[in-house]
Amino acid sequence: MTDAAELKRRTAELLAAHPPADTGPADFLKARFDAGLAWVHYPEGLGGLGAPRSLQVVVDAELAAAGAPDNDPRRLGIGLGMAAPTILKYGTEEQKQRFLRPLWVGEEVWCQLFSEPGAGSDLAALGTRAVRESGGGWVVNGQKVWTSSAHVARWAILIARTDPDLPKHAGITYFVCDMTDPGVEVRPLRQITGEAEFNEVFLTDVRIPDSHRLGDVGDGWRVAQTTLMNERVSIGGMRLPREGGMIGPVSKTWRERPELRTHDLHQRLLKLWVEAEAARLTGERLRQQLVAGQPGYEGSGMKLAFARLNQEISGLEVELRGEEGLLYDDWTMRRPELVDFTGRDAGYRYLRSKGNSIEGGTSEVLLNIVAERVLGLPSEPRTDKDVAWKDLAR
Repeated sequence: MTDAAELKRRTAELLAAHPPADTGPADFLKARFDAGLAWVHYPEGLGGLGAPRSLQVVVDAELAAAGAPDNDPRRLGIGLGMAAPTILKYGTEEQKQRFLRPLWVGEEVWCQLFSEPGAGSDLAALGTRAVRESGGGWVVNGQKVWTSSAHVARWAILIARTDPDLPKHAGITYFVCDMTDPGVEVRPLRQITGEAEFNEVFLTDVRIPDSHRLGDVGDGWRVAQTTLMNERVSIGGMRLPREGGMIGPVSKTWRERPELRTHDLHQRLLKLWVEAEAARLTGERLRQQLVAGQPGYEGSGMKLAFARLNQEISGLEVELRGEEGLLYDDWTMRRPELVDFTGRDAGYRYLRSKGNSIEGGTSEVLLNIVAERVLGLPSEPRTDKDVAWKDLAR
């Protein structure tokens, strides 16, 4: 049984064999993966040791103290938080061996081809089609939208409709798509921030081998639920220190700029500080629950709180700063690899947080999920539940 002492011993061996000061970041990360210290709860040979998930912090603390490089998890968020757990659960052994190591090391960036222009909030109504060829592969045609990191991604997790004669939640299949293949076109979507980290992706006669299918044909909606639940946990339940995230900059401004303070702003800041701390601790509890199994629908509640708090906190920060809060540092059209909430100014945080209630599931959809799946309230009437997708009004 792998315990904390054993993990410390293995980490010490890794550091002795590959001193961070003398080893390139990529080589160190590969050695860490091969030593089973990437994600310790994964199986041996796939970056883990089959250890309890709670012991990952032991390894992370030892490596951080030694100045070891990390794999820049913000840049790899979709791969680490969404693609990897889905591949681990539904992938073949060949798929796990092919994709997990370069994903964790950061050699290959991933994106998510789920949302569509005609099926944003109602993801199950998606219309991208995958048709089986005589040789067993698939030909995919359709359009995806709001795709973060598509402009830098090598691989994508993709859901497409393979049987239009079934109801919308059936007849969907889950694939891994090579973003460098012919027929994949990525176009930037410029956002209110001036940047374009989002994209729209057009798929025209894109050929995907059947070996890149995850799960059974027609079982894509069930596979996608693993992705979506992990996505909401990774967005709303990320590990933060006290005053981490959006509450940090506004708290710092409050302490350093007493001339900006008013009684009303003080009361609002206190309320949001407490709510942010409660959300942080709830996220910690949620991560501890993950030790015992897969993420549940509670992650939807965390992501819902994350979006609301970010928007309220950033709005308070702009108001606190007064005229300074109306300034914006740079409207240059860029295509960044990651979102940096705390590395930019208050104006950026205010504008970018508007997307938090859309990405990773709209707040309206998440409210329904929390009501039905967490609180056990009656479902909304759904007249299209048993209607073939091809017969739905569009």
